Amino acid sequence: MAAVSAASMAALNTSFAGKKIAAAKKVSARVTTRALKPVRAAVAAPADVSTETVNDCVNTIRFLAIDAINKSNSGHPGLPMGCAPMGYVIYREAMTHNPKDHTWFNRDRFVLSAGHGCMLQYSLMHLTGYPSVSNDDLKNFRQWDSVTPGHPENFITNGIEVTTGPLGMGICNAVGLAAAEKHLAARFNKPDCTVVDHYTYAIMGDGCNMEGMSGEGASLAAHWELGKLIAFYDDNHISIDGHTDISFTEDVCKRYEAYGWHVQHVEDGNTDLDAIRKAIDAAKKDPRPSLIKVTTLIGYGSPNKSNSHDVHGAPLGADETKATRENLDWKYGEFEVPEAVQSYMDCSTKGAEAQAAWEKTYAEYKKKYPEDHAELDSIITGKLPEGWADALPSFTPEDAGVATRIHSQTMLNALGSAIPGFVGGSADLAPSNMTLMKQFGDFQKDTAAERNIRYGVREHGMGAIANAIALHSPGFKSYCATFFIFSDYMRSAMRIAALSGAPTLFVMTHDSIGVGEDGPTHQPIEHLASFRAMPGMLMMRPADGNETAGAYKIGVEQTDRPTTFALSRQVVPNLPGTSKEGVAMGAYVVQGPAAGEDCDCVLIGTGTELELACKAGAELGDKARVVSMPCWELFEEQSDEYKESIFPKDCKAIVSIEAGSTFGWSKYAHKSIGRDDFGASAPAGILYKEFGITTEAMVAAAKSLM
Repeated sequence: MAAVSAASMAALNTSFAGKKIAAAKKVSARVTTRALKPVRAAVAAPADVSTETVNDCVNTIRFLAIDAINKSNSGHPGLPMGCAPMGYVIYREAMTHNPKDHTWFNRDRFVLSAGHGCMLQYSLMHLTGYPSVSNDDLKNFRQWDSVTPGHPENFITNGIEVTTGPLGMGICNAVGLAAAEKHLAARFNKPDCTVVDHYTYAIMGDGCNMEGMSGEGASLAAHWELGKLIAFYDDNHISIDGHTDISFTEDVCKRYEAYGWHVQHVEDGNTDLDAIRKAIDAAKKDPRPSLIKVTTLIGYGSPNKSNSHDVHGAPLGADETKATRENLDWKYGEFEVPEAVQSYMDCSTKGAEAQAAWEKTYAEYKKKYPEDHAELDSIITGKLPEGWADALPSFTPEDAGVATRIHSQTMLNALGSAIPGFVGGSADLAPSNMTLMKQFGDFQKDTAAERNIRYGVREHGMGAIANAIALHSPGFKSYCATFFIFSDYMRSAMRIAALSGAPTLFVMTHDSIGVGEDGPTHQPIEHLASFRAMPGMLMMRPADGNETAGAYKIGVEQTDRPTTFALSRQVVPNLPGTSKEGVAMGAYVVQGPAAGEDCDCVLIGTGTELELACKAGAELGDKARVVSMPCWELFEEQSDEYKESIFPKDCKAIVSIEAGSTFGWSKYAHKSIGRDDFGASAPAGILYKEFGITTEAMVAAAKSLM
């Protein structure tokens, strides 16, 4: 670790009317030429505003972040201070957005993948005119019931597009937003009428690029040639542990070039706003996704903490904030916004004008292309077509039994024809997941209007991309698929979907030890229990054709929570008593005494094991009630009276059966039959017998309790 060069030190010490800078921080030899220069020295201001006002805009962004983080005594000031110039150019000059209508369809989208630096975005939103972030909201940063939480949350703050959460998630979200735009543009734009035309901007850091999922998303972005995606890489060489040299020395630009991105480098992101502007212009002219590496000084302006991990994740404090104000010649008080800055930064007028122009074009589009308009409007508004659910078939016991993954394929194809915004695909498992919509082709760079998405073996990136598609417009019904066991690779994205209210459909096949010969590495055990434990997730395990149809109906109807479907590899019969309507209740009677009637015992089954419960019920006699319980979460939403009618408190013999962990079943059952260890490699029938997941075991358990 070498010290800052003498020449750089001299520049620091003479900046801003001779104010002295404290002893330089130790930095890597590869960045010793970077010095803290006055913003005024290199800014090329737009024609309609003075250079001084632009400089004040940039510094206002910095100090709003500094002040908010100091007040909360918590947060990450380094990124907002270093990224303020690029943030200013993006939000004030590059983006087309209407702060007064954050839902406007054709707005440009912004994603802060390095979400810990969210005071950058809150400052920008406040200054550009978003009513959702007032000055008082900035003062309430990271506090209880605040709309300015410690990371960007789309379900809390109007104007935040996605919940980025863990590093790397956001850049994959940005890929999803850009993919949605490309699909809609290819599908609906006409030579004489362009109604879909917006960019996705993102800022990510070193940490995002270290996370493997960012590579998954970046690879797909290049493969799909998402030319409307412009990602800024905040190259500040600092992470929580210290300088990135300790763990991250790869050439990020060469990596993205290898993916197939258009790559540029802004060497001075601290002061050279013209270089940032020119890089954006060049990015817009290239058909590939663009990475703009912007070399910055983390904590820019702080005399004693800039360019160190000390400024990454802790408030500057009173003394260092005072020194930074002096260093940047900032004469304004805490949370004070200069009048010229407030006036110039507000984008409400130009945003409203852009939206009005688009709405005029959209009205013309409706007259010229009414059928296309109806489909696009369904996607924009989220209003489902009349009678869409009628496309879901019904089944009788006479219909041949198939695996529920096959029933799932039937539902996907039916819904794809009925719902304009129904899109999705699999992580290189379409022939096994049965997820292809046969009436459509593949979404590719030259066939972007198609609706089958080939995600490749990229489960984590797939989940984040699918979430973003679901959040791009209310009428997108975005699904993605893999084996249930591989949900482990995408759990974080599924959790973010549940947290942020993304109504993504997660199609998970090969749902149990029924996978058989592939063995324990491919046999999910604890997965049903873990997703049932996840707040905000509907965990569906349908038993046959009717229940699969009912599960998909529920999933499509969701607007603010995701649904996971656990689907079988093995064949199941279409059982008497199952129904689409029953699924909506979460648990319902399929055999024996009806809800509310007297019963000797209650036998609960889900998925492939419902058949075993029905057989056990037949053996136990007319007083044995058999309950299908495809969704715990929906059952918990029912009235207490309904719950009591299904599981009477005075019934002492309630038994559950499920080919997975018994964890959690004690809430409903007195005894549970399942598997609380890993599986084995053998034909499915042998595994069920050897592990005791059988009709005989269920009968014995019920008799022991009665």
